[in-house]
Amino acid sequence: MAWDFETDPDFQRKLDWIEDFVRDKVEPLGLLGIHPYDVRNPARNAVVRPLQRDVQKQGLWACHLGAELGGQGYGQVKLGLMNEILGGASFAPVVFGCQAPDTGNAEILAHYGTAQQKERYLAPLLANEIVSAFSMTEPQGGSDPTAFITSAVRDGDEWVINGEKWFSTNGKWAEFLIVMAVTDPDAPRHKRMSMFIVPASTPGVEIIRNVGVYGQENGSESYIRYSDVRVPADHLLGEQGGAFVISQTRLGGGRVHHAMRTVGSCRRLLDLMSRRAVSRKTRTGVIADYQAVQMQIADSYIELEQFKLFVLKTAWTIDKYQDYRTVRKDIAAIKALMPKVYHDIAARCIHIHGSLGVSNEMPFVGGLIASMVMGIADGPTEVHKVTVAKEHLRQYRDVSDPMFPDYSLLARREAARQMFDPMEELAELAEANA
Repeated sequence: MAWDFETDPDFQRKLDWIEDFVRDKVEPLGLLGIHPYDVRNPARNAVVRPLQRDVQKQGLWACHLGAELGGQGYGQVKLGLMNEILGGASFAPVVFGCQAPDTGNAEILAHYGTAQQKERYLAPLLANEIVSAFSMTEPQGGSDPTAFITSAVRDGDEWVINGEKWFSTNGKWAEFLIVMAVTDPDAPRHKRMSMFIVPASTPGVEIIRNVGVYGQENGSESYIRYSDVRVPADHLLGEQGGAFVISQTRLGGGRVHHAMRTVGSCRRLLDLMSRRAVSRKTRTGVIADYQAVQMQIADSYIELEQFKLFVLKTAWTIDKYQDYRTVRKDIAAIKALMPKVYHDIAARCIHIHGSLGVSNEMPFVGGLIASMVMGIADGPTEVHKVTVAKEHLRQYRDVSDPMFPDYSLLARREAARQMFDPMEELAELAEANA
């Protein structure tokens, strides 16, 4: 049985190029006051397009996609190692053509879109000529689709959509939105919803306001009202009632990528808190000499390495079995663990930097807020923990132990005596020698 943790040398050279490129060329873009998703902004395009061409020349554009869509078809381990690096720069996913929610929406269109839908929406989306939004969450229902009330009713050759959606990421810049709506209210709860492509310019699509995560200057989470929005019947994605099945296409791999980007963000925090620890002077030396600081550095390193290995093991299992259902428990587990690891490392980084750490001259509080977002986005942590528990307990459903089970010490000791009773063996030996 072969087992190692070494990256293929050819791919390692690509990772080395990505790391240098992101650090030197991409990371500075996040300080220019422009948004990576604002494709209508000439200033944004002037700095982003040349870098995207550099990535394409290296054969690293949209690597999550198959060759037929212009990507490399990389498995989850390679994508995970790439995303660890991309997680350190806000513009990196856009520069490498793997930004959410466009990646998930592209996968949906690739799997379930018609030829006409792919030509009109998928092709420009993959080229980053346009961006999209996933309009799912609702004000009253949160991220639980079984509580959604936004409806779509068939009217001749059109669907008529009514309802409100909350936190539709990048809705303000989206050319089109993928909307989840109830089409079969009397069907079993996981077959009530359908998905639709809705061009953002369709009459009745109204952005009530754009909400920002705390600390953001310009909000990009759209609160959208759909009022008698009419879309052609051919803008249904997949089968009617198939939204739950379709949504799984965009979640499994995406959670692995989010987790590895979090690893990259945490590695950056650990690096900066370590630099501060060895350079911040006190009366007797530097703060790195104090055990209290050493404990924080050690805890951060240990938690980060544990989390990274868990994520890569999950990615490896996906590649091996090519079945997200097989890895559902571990995908849920890394999603539940991600916000805690991120939060704790960001909090320690802030603390070690002292008053400078909480100031708006450092990005660390943004990491703390981002960790909380990770505990809510794509379903709250509690939901994923329930999934972990249910999946884990499936293998025990047929167990029916008595009140005093056979793994009690009394039962095990008796079983051991029956198997290996030295007194009985001595008695037999004495009888044989008599």
